[in-house]
Amino acid sequence: MKIAEIWRYPVKTMAGEKLERVAVGPLGIEGDRVVHVEDAKGRVITSRSHPRFLGHKGSLSPHGRVLVDGRPWDSPGVAADVMNIVGPGARLVRYDGAERFDVLPLLVATDGAIAAFGHDGRRLRPNIVVGGVEGLSEREWPGACLRIGTVLIGVQDLRQRCIMTSYDPDTQVQDKEITRGIYQRFDGTLALNCFIIEGGEIALGDEVRLVRGRSCAGPEGFIE
Repeated sequence: MKIAEIWRYPVKTMAGEKLERVAVGPLGIEGDRVVHVEDAKGRVITSRSHPRFLGHKGSLSPHGRVLVDGRPWDSPGVAADVMNIVGPGARLVRYDGAERFDVLPLLVATDGAIAAFGHDGRRLRPNIVVGGVEGLSEREWPGACLRIGTVLIGVQDLRQRCIMTSYDPDTQVQDKEITRGIYQRFDGTLALNCFIIEGGEIALGDEVRLVRGRSCAGPEGFIE
């Protein structure tokens, strides 16, 4: 098995950027989901309710600055776009704590499961896509680890999918049958909630090995 794709989403709920190489630390891929959207009352807003955000792309500059469609995330133009989608008082907020993740810091998918899904894998918003995986064998991975060079990733469980899977990542057109299909065919779960045991750097083409043992116990600070 090898790393087939690496994705980072610097702005939570916006489209992400495809990478060739990246550092992985205790909170997953460096720079992932460090900015999010809040409304005027301080509530976190996502594409589940405002899918137009999927039409905007978050990225990091070579110097590590968060960008939205190539503009600084805190620029007036980006602020205007956010308010146009959500309403007056909405804004982008930077937050680096673990609570910025809906579940765990890393989502891993496999090419076998994406093929079985039968739709664009971007709908699943993975951080890492592992290639060379037969069918739905990822469903047997919870409790195991993935070794990628110096990096050791713990696999906790399968990810429960939400309505965001129904939105086309390019057009934002909704097809609720896609989400219904996940529940009918895969018990509502696709891809894997993961945590970092040992950090380091990963790159496209790196070998991925499935390992089992006591070192794959659940992460401290996260509740299963």
